[in-house]
Amino acid sequence: MEDQIQPLDNMEVSEDSEAIRHLKEAIAQGKHWYIALLEAIGLWDKTEETYNGRHYRYLIANEAFDWLLLAERLLQEVGHLVLEDEIIDLIFCGKAPIAVSTEEFRQFIGEAKYNAHLNYFYGIIVEEALLLAVEEKVRKEQNVYALDGNHITELAYEQIYDATMTALLRRFKQEKGYPQRKSMELTECKEFTYWLFKYRLNNCDRERVASDTKRGLYELERQWGFAAQKRLR
Repeated sequence: MEDQIQPLDNMEVSEDSEAIRHLKEAIAQGKHWYIALLEAIGLWDKTEETYNGRHYRYLIANEAFDWLLLAERLLQEVGHLVLEDEIIDLIFCGKAPIAVSTEEFRQFIGEAKYNAHLNYFYGIIVEEALLLAVEEKVRKEQNVYALDGNHITELAYEQIYDATMTALLRRFKQEKGYPQRKSMELTECKEFTYWLFKYRLNNCDRERVASDTKRGLYELERQWGFAAQKRLR
């Protein structure tokens, strides 16, 4: 990943950056916007930036690449050229407007970014879905849907990680040198989720890791299927 994305000291990215220029020119020349977008992502060389008052951090823990966040940022440059429904389907449902094979996707964004994208997918997206699935399981087991949400979460964490969220969050912040405050920014939440993923890999047996990952993938497919149904209504 280091050969593709370099640090940025919270500066604005210029309008004539290579990636943005390529995106605009490629679409203007008739290339499908999604292909042009993936190519632009391949040209992108920053891990984070502040743009239009919003801070974007594309690389979590120096390992996990949030390509959809970068896609959201880049599409702001050409949103008037792309159907709004297609942008929503991509950013919120992960649904591409045209079929692109895994190998083509890898070639467009580059090997390093692709590997880091897999880290993000399994380490953050699937891990979040796993937690939601287990929380739902706990609710059904307790048979009390009015049970305090924090209590549900603590029980779910114990089932997945053999430790409470409170204990794991404290350990995470101690390791990272973060202040022990209750609130966390979105980026810090993502970093915690990725830390949980690695914690699970290192502290659970392989069979359990595989089973929990499958559960997370199933939940993610269910969520995306539900989102797609809502879009059709």
